[in-house]
Amino acid sequence: MQMGSKILKISPFAASRTLIINPTPLSRILSNPIRYNRSSSSGFRGLSINRGKRNFRSGFVAMAASGSVQKSEEDWRAILSPEQFHILRQKGTEYPGTGEYNKFDKEGIYECAGCGTPLYKSTTKFNSGCGWPAFYEGLPGAINRTADPDGRRVEITCAACGGHLGHVFKGEGFPTPTNERHCVNSISLKFTPGNSDSSL
Repeated sequence: MQMGSKILKISPFAASRTLIINPTPLSRILSNPIRYNRSSSSGFRGLSINRGKRNFRSGFVAMAASGSVQKSEEDWRAILSPEQFHILRQKGTEYPGTGEYNKFDKEGIYECAGCGTPLYKSTTKFNSGCGWPAFYEGLPGAINRTADPDGRRVEITCAACGGHLGHVFKGEGFPTPTNERHCVNSISLKFTPGNSDSSL
C-alpha cells in the first residue's frame, strides 16, 4: 500500500536525529506525528509516538519509499547471502555477463533482493549489451541517486533500505523514452512474475 510519506531529516549536528513521518494514515488518526528516534552512535531505537509539540528544526524534506527499512550490519548478514551482502551493503559489482537477469525476459516486477521493495517493471528492461540488466527507468520514488565522489558515475540505491543496485548513465543514445541506462546487478534484484502493470 502506498503511504505517500514525507521524511524530515533533522540536522546531522544534533546529538540525536529524528525522522518525522507525516502524513500517514496512522498519523492522521493520532494528534501528533510518528517519530523514529535515532541515536547517532547506536542506530534506530524504535518507534515512538511524539506527545510534545511539533518542532521542525532546520533540515530537508524528501519523499520516502513506503516501508522504509533500517537494519544493523549483523541483521543484514543474517538475512542475505554473502554475495548479496557484498553487493547490496558493501557496494560490490558482479562480473559482467554472469547475472541471472542479464538476458532474462519475462513479464513481472523486479524487487530489491534485500527488502522486497518494487523497483522496476519488466516493460522498462532492455538489452544494452553491457553485461548487466538494464532498465530505462525505475518506479517512482523507489530509487535514490547519488553522484560518486569523482563525479564520473551516479550510484543508484533502493530508497527503502539503501541497498546498492548499480549505476545510472545518461545520454548514451539508446532508443528508450528516457535516454538513461540503469545498470543493475542481478544479485541486487528479485523477480516476481505477473502483469507488471496490475501487480502494483
